[in-house]
Amino acid sequence: MTESRARLADKKRIVVKVGTSTLSFPNGKMNFTRLEKLTMVLSDLMSCGKEIILVSSGAIGIGAGMLKMDAPPDGLIARQALAAIGQAELMRIYQKFFVEYHQMVAQVLLTPEGLNDETRRMNAQNTLNQLLTMKIIPVVNENDTISTVEIQFGENDSLSAKVASLIDADLLIIMTDIDGFYTSDPKQDEHAEMLPEVHEITEEIELAAQGSGSSFGKGGMLTKINAVKICREKGIATLILNGQNPKNILKAIEGHEIGTLFTSA
Repeated sequence: MTESRARLADKKRIVVKVGTSTLSFPNGKMNFTRLEKLTMVLSDLMSCGKEIILVSSGAIGIGAGMLKMDAPPDGLIARQALAAIGQAELMRIYQKFFVEYHQMVAQVLLTPEGLNDETRRMNAQNTLNQLLTMKIIPVVNENDTISTVEIQFGENDSLSAKVASLIDADLLIIMTDIDGFYTSDPKQDEHAEMLPEVHEITEEIELAAQGSGSSFGKGGMLTKINAVKICREKGIATLILNGQNPKNILKAIEGHEIGTLFTSA
């Protein structure tokens, strides 16, 4: 076990970002088994004294699945409408599962504009900190019905990093559909190698991050590297994990070499 991995057990305030590929099947329908495991793991972390903030994508994909669409439409207004439908359902499901583990959650919808405005940024910061003080997990998503940034760029990775910076988190965990960060796209290159730890964002790392996501969630590895950069500026470590087994979060925090750890600057 490396010294960096051993220190993960001491991280108290943790932001966990889950994307559409973690929450749903490729057809956009919810993966309830995986979602229940995720809520159990996060509830256990709260019970042992951690402070958890969940940044969750998936509203558009869930909305499309509820309307039995094979894929979300390309039109911006239609995707905003799907976000409104899907966000309500997403929170309903989260509340259903979390209550089974006696864990309260609260919905927090943010916009990039709000985080850039000093007054609104402070209000968001105060709200998140107060929820954590009350032992409540904030479930954060971008307000897609009034903000088009996430829809246009197709990722919530930057949002999770900005939230981590906002509340002075100790660790950001980004859950995705591959085991960690590879030297090239493992879905196309059988010789791609996973890096257990990265201590510096080099040009080679950025080139290796090129790629795209699934049809329902469009954030690729490049957006995750951008999130790492945001966190490194604040001295926050980032861990990229495979979201297929949410218990990987517990194993990683215990020091097991799972996923890719981007150490803080």
